[in-house]
Amino acid sequence: MSTGFGRGHHQANRALDTALRARGVNLHARHTDFLTYLNPVERTVTAGTYDLWLRYAPGIYRAFYNWTDRESEPRAVVGTFHHMGLRGTVRDVREVRPEVVVSSYPIPVAAAAAARTRLRLNFLNALIVTDYRVHHHWARPEADLLMVATPEAAAQMDDWRIPPERVVVTGIPIAPVFRDLIGADRAALRERHGLRPDQPVILISGGGTGTFRALRGVLNELSNLGRPVQVLVLAGADGQGVQQVGGATVHRLGFTTDFPELLAASDLVVGKAGGLTVAEATTLGVPMVIHEPIPGQEEHNAELLQRHGAALWARQLSELRPAVLRALDRDTHAQMSAAAGRLGIPDAADRVAQAVLGRLGRT
Repeated sequence: MSTGFGRGHHQANRALDTALRARGVNLHARHTDFLTYLNPVERTVTAGTYDLWLRYAPGIYRAFYNWTDRESEPRAVVGTFHHMGLRGTVRDVREVRPEVVVSSYPIPVAAAAAARTRLRLNFLNALIVTDYRVHHHWARPEADLLMVATPEAAAQMDDWRIPPERVVVTGIPIAPVFRDLIGADRAALRERHGLRPDQPVILISGGGTGTFRALRGVLNELSNLGRPVQVLVLAGADGQGVQQVGGATVHRLGFTTDFPELLAASDLVVGKAGGLTVAEATTLGVPMVIHEPIPGQEEHNAELLQRHGAALWARQLSELRPAVLRALDRDTHAQMSAAAGRLGIPDAADRVAQAVLGRLGRT
């Protein structure tokens, strides 16, 4: 079970599916978007409010994130998790009768536990944490297995009183194509996608929903760097095609299945810091300049990258241009790329698969 908040949750579950099949597991999997289980009121309160906050009032979302990041958060919030989407969860669990339910978002874990109790079934209830910091909502006591990105995240689970024997450090699972692209010929990739080999390539990280509010300002700054660059705009692209904007050749690509190769061909990622994007970029050793991350979780992802030297965080738009120029400096770029590579866990999906199979006694 995943949710349609961006692309990351779906991607993590698909990566696990691929890893299990690659191990020769005779897998019968049903992939579901938990949002489809919600009634109209629940969907409006969750997905609708989330989208509105990010588009128009990110400060309110930050306040909500911080307000709920405590053990004493109101029961009116956390107490709903066992009931939201329960009818659909019970229906599918009854039909599939699974050995394991894997969620890449916190709320489905509680719903799966409620369905397990109601139907008197016995299955492994597992959670993949797709952020680098453990917010209180990720610390699900109903989960039998919680897979986290880093040892630091495992320690945070311990702080939330999750038994350590339930927690495994795996990294955030990503598609195997990213591991295959490690060390790929960047010049050949650029030629394949119509990019010049002699100008830096900057990929805009705008999130899977295309709600990156700062896109216009970022493009304006990148067009005035004082040096020519190539800019790739995927999610949130206004139309498609190639346009020269100042010193930037802007490739508006929209949705494309070529994202892994485009990332591998890039010198730098600029924009948001979603968990899956961070996992993919660090696997390929691509540094980031972060600007206007989603308040809360992505800000913590940005702090981690900055602390390890894999990213610069331009907190104000005026800081973006000097940060990008610094990250494109030959020596600085080499240092940041190496730092990013040290953070990457290319085989995270395999580690998640191993953890799940181990708890099922199928190692």
